[in-house]
Amino acid sequence: MTGRHGLSILVLGSLALVAAGCGEAGVRPTGTMQAADTADQVLDSVSHYITDDGIRRSLVKADTAYFYDATQTAELVNITVTFYDDNGKETSTLTANEGTYRWQTGSMEARGNVVVVSPDGERLETSVLRYDEPTHSITTDQRFTYTTPDEYLEGNGFRSDPDFLNVVTDQPRGGERGVIDLPGQAEP
Repeated sequence: MTGRHGLSILVLGSLALVAAGCGEAGVRPTGTMQAADTADQVLDSVSHYITDDGIRRSLVKADTAYFYDATQTAELVNITVTFYDDNGKETSTLTANEGTYRWQTGSMEARGNVVVVSPDGERLETSVLRYDEPTHSITTDQRFTYTTPDEYLEGNGFRSDPDFLNVVTDQPRGGERGVIDLPGQAEP
């Protein structure tokens, strides 16, 4: 067959094959995947001051920031946060692999190789560190070490005010340079 009638039979035959293929069970997807780049905004080389009543409290820097409007969070990659006192003097600097900032509450969580250092030589190391703005507290439920030029402390978690004046540790242990005396702490 040639001509128009032959072309019609060829098209109808092709459609029949396609329809037959659609009726077969085949392999079906088991779920859907969410794209990794669903952030409302993505910023590179971020630098942002956080203030409280006009007083600079911290400077947040990140290689990349992913902003999510629905949850009012920002996911930060390779972060550095510098903290300041009421007079604008630097009190400490935090570095971490990643973190989450909740801009509605002002709370933050740092994760992965978290290190906090102060200008006078204090150093805190842990895997997760949280700052909760509503309770004005710093916590971790992970193992940590805290060192000063003269003292060493480690434990399995702690709760503290941001100035580390009132610290409660979980299972505290001292090190070779001496134990830091904390009020209300019992020896293990």
